[in-house]
Amino acid sequence: MSLVHYQPWNSIEQLRNEMGRLLEGHPSSEEGSSIATSDWVPAVDIKETDKEFLIHADIPGVDPNNIDVHMEDGMLTIKGERESERKEDREGYKRVERQHGTFYRRFSLPDTANADKISAKSNNGVLDITIPKQEKAQPRKIEVK
Repeated sequence: MSLVHYQPWNSIEQLRNEMGRLLEGHPSSEEGSSIATSDWVPAVDIKETDKEFLIHADIPGVDPNNIDVHMEDGMLTIKGERESERKEDREGYKRVERQHGTFYRRFSLPDTANADKISAKSNNGVLDITIPKQEKAQPRKIEVK
């Protein structure tokens, strides 16, 4: 008997993904298409402090070497792949809910983000991306001559 993927909300998830892509913008032409495809979407938390933006993405089971984070034209892109485990079912039915395959997320960053100092690290299945804000220009008095 073959392994059956249990995905009761697949149609709703596809609609949510398409709406998210519509609202987040289109992928760059380097992707070879105007439509991004992904097998699953990692959940993210986005936090803003006085000095930085923080993105925490849940990507358990993904090797940090298989994660690509890059910034281009004000868009931060996170993509990668989680390999599936091969399992054989001989004793009865099994239920598979964990997603595998490629993932792709894009975020439009504000002008205050400092693209040159973005850092990312992976710890216990959570990708932490730190996006510092640019230093504000200090007001100064200009002497009129």
